[in-house]
Amino acid sequence: MASLHSRELVGVSEGETGRLRLLTGLVLFLAAGCVAWAAAQLAAPSPAEWLYLVIAVGLVAVGTACSAPVRIRTQLRLSAASAAMLTLTVLLPPEWTIVCAATGVLFARLVARHRGASLHKALHNGGKDILAVTAATYAAWAAGVHSSLDGDLLTQHWTTYVVALPLAAAAFAAVEHTVTPATVALATGRSWAQVWRTDLDVRVLVDFAGLLLAGAAVGLVAFDPRLLIAIPLAQLVLYLLYMHRLHLRAERATWEQLAAATDALNGVDLDGVLRTAARGAVAVFGARQAQVELWDVEPCRLVRADVDGVLYDGPSSKAPQPAELTASRFLGGRDGSAIGVLRLALPPLTGGIQGREESTLRAFGASLTTAILNARAYADLHEQSERHASDARHDSLTGLDNRRALLDRLGDAQEQSGSGTRALALVDLNRFKEVNDTLGHAFGDQLLVEVAGRLDAAAGEHGARVARLGGDEFAILLDNLPAPATAIHRARRILDCLREPVGLAGMQVTVQASAGIALAGPGVSAGELLRRADVAMYQAKRAGVSIVDYQHGRDTADHRQLSLGGELARAVAEGEFAVRFQPIVDLGSGEVVAAETRTRWQHPRHGVLLPKQWLPIVERSDLLGAFTARVLRQALLGLREWQSAGFDLSVALNVSPHSLLDPTFPTMVLDELRAHRLDPASLVLELAETTSVGQLQAVERVLASLRAAGVRLALDDFGTGQSSLSIVSEIPVHELKIDHTFVAAMRTSAQAAAAVRSTVELGRSLGLTVVAEGVETADQRQALWELGCTAGQGHLFGRAMKAGELLEALRDGVDGVRGSLAPSLHPGATVIALRNRPPA
Repeated sequence: MASLHSRELVGVSEGETGRLRLLTGLVLFLAAGCVAWAAAQLAAPSPAEWLYLVIAVGLVAVGTACSAPVRIRTQLRLSAASAAMLTLTVLLPPEWTIVCAATGVLFARLVARHRGASLHKALHNGGKDILAVTAATYAAWAAGVHSSLDGDLLTQHWTTYVVALPLAAAAFAAVEHTVTPATVALATGRSWAQVWRTDLDVRVLVDFAGLLLAGAAVGLVAFDPRLLIAIPLAQLVLYLLYMHRLHLRAERATWEQLAAATDALNGVDLDGVLRTAARGAVAVFGARQAQVELWDVEPCRLVRADVDGVLYDGPSSKAPQPAELTASRFLGGRDGSAIGVLRLALPPLTGGIQGREESTLRAFGASLTTAILNARAYADLHEQSERHASDARHDSLTGLDNRRALLDRLGDAQEQSGSGTRALALVDLNRFKEVNDTLGHAFGDQLLVEVAGRLDAAAGEHGARVARLGGDEFAILLDNLPAPATAIHRARRILDCLREPVGLAGMQVTVQASAGIALAGPGVSAGELLRRADVAMYQAKRAGVSIVDYQHGRDTADHRQLSLGGELARAVAEGEFAVRFQPIVDLGSGEVVAAETRTRWQHPRHGVLLPKQWLPIVERSDLLGAFTARVLRQALLGLREWQSAGFDLSVALNVSPHSLLDPTFPTMVLDELRAHRLDPASLVLELAETTSVGQLQAVERVLASLRAAGVRLALDDFGTGQSSLSIVSEIPVHELKIDHTFVAAMRTSAQAAAAVRSTVELGRSLGLTVVAEGVETADQRQALWELGCTAGQGHLFGRAMKAGELLEALRDGVDGVRGSLAPSLHPGATVIALRNRPPA
């Protein structure tokens, strides 16, 4: 009924072509020998016998011509020639069977050649058919069929034909199933066994159908030899039925393979999609090679595969020469542009992609395009996810780890066992807010980036890790320390990187920082470790030192700090901050010339709290303005009370550096002076020697407006080393105040005495009033007066007191002198008090 014919021998390697030609030559040689032997045995037929011979040749020719390609993994040709040849093996003598079969086959092959078929293929398949019919003929002869053209065509008992036909069919199939798989294997590079197993059930069914048709033909001849002419029509009908069935099976198998291949493309990794696509195309289309090339990447990427797997994956320009590519499909982007191409190297004799296979290729290309775009979309989402995850763990300004990453590292570190000590240092930049308020946030960010870079580089040299917790706070994680005592030393070495000034807005800014260190230990969580370092850091700020280590015994005060911060708003609103006044006297006469305010927090539970316990909280809060206004108002009320009693005093008020950065501060001060009807010259604002005053000169604009209105300025704690003499020239003041530490040590320390003397001389040369703080004894007063210091304050003259108490002291006086709190240093002389004396 049908046979499988070998494929056209083109598009294969040189070695494979040589072996195919050798096989074809062997087949043709054997077939020619069979035909020559049969021709030598022929006897001239009678005119009546010619009819049978012509019909026999026609049967074979029609059966061979009734063939069409069916793609079932390999290129098959289904034909009805086997049934015709089997019929001849039991009706004609062997020599005539071989000659008639050869004639019919060659005739049909030559006709096919004229329709464009390959001559090489026609000769090869024709020779194979001749070998197969020769084998079948002698199998029937061995079974006892000895036909003759004389008389009837059927001369043996029917049982002989029942045995002979299956034997002949088996012999025919043996040759067919040996030569054809060998040919296909050489053409495709696959193994003979693999080709032989391909669609074996279909080929066996086709062979069995050919046997049945041959048996039916023999039965018709037994009934009437003239019915033999109907056999070709039956061959054609059966051929069409089987061809339809095979087409359906081939299409089902193709779509199943397509579905499996497209399912395999549903990956999220682009590399996997491209490799799976190349391998899947080989399986779906039975290609020798398949390659996917992407054009919209730089460089263009190519992935090539064959039946054994991926052959190449890399730049297109470097890919080795492929097999002959005979089919292609562009891969389109969502905007209609081509992003690449799928190319196939189809096996020989396929004739390229045809019919429904074109639809299959379109479907495969569309699925591949979708898979590529989906993989890229997933890659973009994955990249965004990783970027978001990185952003969630890193500071956007400096690129350092953030608080979340630090806590994770601390948590991971607790789960890991290590031999060294672990410590956490929390670093806060001093007065960073002044940089933002003065130069702007852009320069503030620039400073943070510079500090972060320095800390990160220095920490890396010591095996530490830096994180930015927010604002101007940084954390340094110190691991594998040899001993707890080395934590402060290691942190100090890292912080040394901040010694060099930072250039901002054309000026050099010195960065100062306060740090607190806490040691990790059993039972100390990441959050607790961070809290302890924070406590130590604020202790360093209050103490005015660079680094403090956490001590459990000092932690309660820090808890109070947190509590006080929450109570600050209530304290300001309800007036819990009380102002006291310490008198400032003329050192020579002992008369009071001014008073300096001292503020105390009268806490309802904790009692009287000194400024060092709560002032840093106020300065960090947003209540500083309200606090300053309330203190100034109380100070001016006291001043008004003294002046109303006839004592022409002035009042001195300490001003926070943060207040001087508030552009509304001058307006508030002058409004309060006007409200109390006081002369601006009676108010002295004491400025602390700070980084903001000494380096940034950020307060000059604020101070200039106050100075222009008549408010006097004093530089407090002068000579403590926190500033230089250049401040006096850069920011003109009216008074210098000598720090109490120099006054206390001037009798025993030559350096302290020299500092006091130089300050007094500086004040005299600049025309400034010099006030000594902390005058405790009469000897200190005498020494200061002899050096030329004109004014002083301290416990020798009086402690801080209420405004009314100071007024009573002024009225009582000393030695009968109203307004005097100490006896005069020049008895017997007439002292003319030009001020501070009430009218008679």
